[in-house]
Amino acid sequence: MEKFDKKAIDAKVAAGFPLTDRWHNRFHLEMPFGLINDPNGMTFANGEYHIFYQWNPLGCEHKNKCWAHVKTRDFVHYSLPELSLWPSDEHDKDGCYSGCGFTEKGEVRVFYTCNAKNDGVRTPAQRLGTLQADGHVEKDEIVVPDSPEGITGHFRDPYLFHRHGKRYFVIGAQADEEKPRGTVLIYKETKDGWQNLGELKTRLQDFGYMWECPNMLHFGSYDTLIFCPQGLEAREFDRQNIYQAGYIAGHLSLDSMDMMQHTKFQELDHGFDFYAPQVLQHEGRHIMLGWMGMPDKDAEYPTSEKGWMYSLTLPRVLTLRQGHIFSRPAAELKALRIESTAIDIDADMESSILTRLFDGSEVLLDITLGKAQKVTMTLAYGLEKTVFSYDRTTQAMTIDRTGMKNGGRGVRRFKMFVDKVLSLQMFVDRAAVEAFFQHGEDVASMLVFPEKNIRPELRIEADAALETVTGRVWELDAFRFNP
Repeated sequence: MEKFDKKAIDAKVAAGFPLTDRWHNRFHLEMPFGLINDPNGMTFANGEYHIFYQWNPLGCEHKNKCWAHVKTRDFVHYSLPELSLWPSDEHDKDGCYSGCGFTEKGEVRVFYTCNAKNDGVRTPAQRLGTLQADGHVEKDEIVVPDSPEGITGHFRDPYLFHRHGKRYFVIGAQADEEKPRGTVLIYKETKDGWQNLGELKTRLQDFGYMWECPNMLHFGSYDTLIFCPQGLEAREFDRQNIYQAGYIAGHLSLDSMDMMQHTKFQELDHGFDFYAPQVLQHEGRHIMLGWMGMPDKDAEYPTSEKGWMYSLTLPRVLTLRQGHIFSRPAAELKALRIESTAIDIDADMESSILTRLFDGSEVLLDITLGKAQKVTMTLAYGLEKTVFSYDRTTQAMTIDRTGMKNGGRGVRRFKMFVDKVLSLQMFVDRAAVEAFFQHGEDVASMLVFPEKNIRPELRIEADAALETVTGRVWELDAFRFNP
């Protein structure tokens, strides 16, 4: 395990900042080298948010799974990322897989899945650890040594939650049946250790072969299970990625181990590149980060040729309304706006509107449709383009990435209700695009890799005169990283 030299790896990270490649994002968390994926271990302690995330510092493959760590007070200023948790013994020799974070007696603690494979047999163990002053996680005891009876070795990603003064965790799993079935289990903390309460019952039948990255959240009187099912078939207006990230909302009964009266499964994000979200609950807010990437699609991300892959999303604040999660960018991100260069848009639209964006931009628009039935919003990088098209006759949004030369392409479609005004808030980084529609009712995240190093243009066109287009475009500053 000596290949994980924290001092040497941290020095190499520090030497890689500031990030300078034209595909490196300015206000999304990413690394100068290696592959990152799931956000992990999010917690708040001593005035700072702690964000961990999966990282392979040794290459652009899904192996050598470690955890990187950053701190921030405001989601704008960050500590330099560092290696914090890495494979070091027989329990996690094949990877420190995902998990959660929490604060205990003023200390930052983590709870993660150890992965070990011996003679082709996977042994997943759940382990605690404590963040030390030098940035590494000191590993504690194994609290769940293996998957329980009836569950395969695909048993991972614990997430702690509280009910009635007691601690529980929910964990992703695969039922060991003739046809493997995705599920989640719940454990309860007792004086004798963690007790397996069994599977959480839902109305979701034949719903994929594995459920990953569960989060159990509480919104007022409602509970929400976020999870990532694998093995669902794509449909015309949803489930179009290879794997999904979504939720059901209802009422968690720990007595009957049932998610009562829950909604249908709904996706958290309709874009090409969103998976494995994690949510931190702090001071009345549910703050979510997701991985901007997709498992088993590595060939769609050309930065691997440059030695790094993937980003994390912007922090989003979640609210639950009538069984549906709304996602809004965290208010702290307004501090990135550069007011002196902002562009106001106030147009009566007879034809089309065009504005050149900045090296990093936030776009905030209200499009009053008038007689228009179809409206398109195009991000144009010279001759390349990514197109957002809304059709009132079908109440559907289409995102078309086939006009890009590099990376993943394809089309995504989802239902979205618009009456008179189409509202859009879009963050356009060098390679990352996050679009929030109808004040966060629907969201789409994606990575694009324009061939030419040019600032994009935003074009808005419709099949009839739009009544008005109003809004503002801000140039956004970059995240600031300090030793």
